[in-house]
Amino acid sequence: MKRIPRLLLTGFLSLLALVALAAALLAYFLYTPTPELPPLSGTLSKASMEVAGIQRHYRTYVPKGLPKGAPLVLVMHGSGEGTQAIREGTGYGFERLADQHGFAVVYPKSFGFDWNDCSSIGDTTVNGARADDAAFLAALVDKLVAELGVDPQRVFAAGVSNGGSMALRLALEDPTRYRAVAAALANVPAPQNFQCRPAAQTPSVMILNGTEDPLVPYAGGEINLLGLFFKGGEVISSTASAQYFADRNAIAGKPQVSQVQTAQGSRVEHARWQAADGRTEVELVTLHGAGHVLPQPWARRPRLLGPAPVEPNGPALIWAFFDRQPK
Repeated sequence: MKRIPRLLLTGFLSLLALVALAAALLAYFLYTPTPELPPLSGTLSKASMEVAGIQRHYRTYVPKGLPKGAPLVLVMHGSGEGTQAIREGTGYGFERLADQHGFAVVYPKSFGFDWNDCSSIGDTTVNGARADDAAFLAALVDKLVAELGVDPQRVFAAGVSNGGSMALRLALEDPTRYRAVAAALANVPAPQNFQCRPAAQTPSVMILNGTEDPLVPYAGGEINLLGLFFKGGEVISSTASAQYFADRNAIAGKPQVSQVQTAQGSRVEHARWQAADGRTEVELVTLHGAGHVLPQPWARRPRLLGPAPVEPNGPALIWAFFDRQPK
């Protein structure tokens, strides 16, 4: 009779060991420490506005002494995240740059789990209701132009992951409102997964992707994680996505290609298509060996998302792209 309790005890202890191992593995692949908040000059504010009968939320960062006519940069979060998550996930990089270069930052919040971007697949409803994120962003830009006195001709949109996909929608459907957009960790949906109605031309576009991205495949294919999670339909490759925007802007010829090596030994490739008049460009930044991460030196991303280099500084690359656009 004593053998049965011993077997039960052994089984129970083995189960506890498996649970502990699973918890340790989960923490190893998912845990990331919160980056330290840097000293900043400006003011971070939470606010909301009603658009089409729905309350929408956002945060703004305004550097101290921001002059009238300064640029405005929208920074959009990824699926299931929010305004604080994108601040932390980018290491507060855009706020650091705002202090250095004098522009305002706004972090809008999607209505659903996903932004309703150009993909026909996504979780964009809440309790059966669906909001138009593009209309919200347009109204938000108009509101901040009036309130902050930023330059309506120097409004830029950047996004990471699903936020990058939303940035591509803005480039395609609202090209006169945004001087340039930057999409990190995002590609153009494949034709069978595409629901946008593109305008004739787009503003300047940057696409910044890693070749070892386990979620959004650099070479194209289905968006998913481990074949089980975050299924977002098929996308075309990063190269084809950049070429798509070059074609929409009638930029003929092959891109100019350059490569740099980071201090860590990572290879970064820049392919740039430039319009003849110099006002519009498309740039593809390829991060060789990088995963589903926007590199920067302050915040770490979950190991589950692949290799996470600290160079180049992704937010700085994006701002440099925005800043060089002709007025």
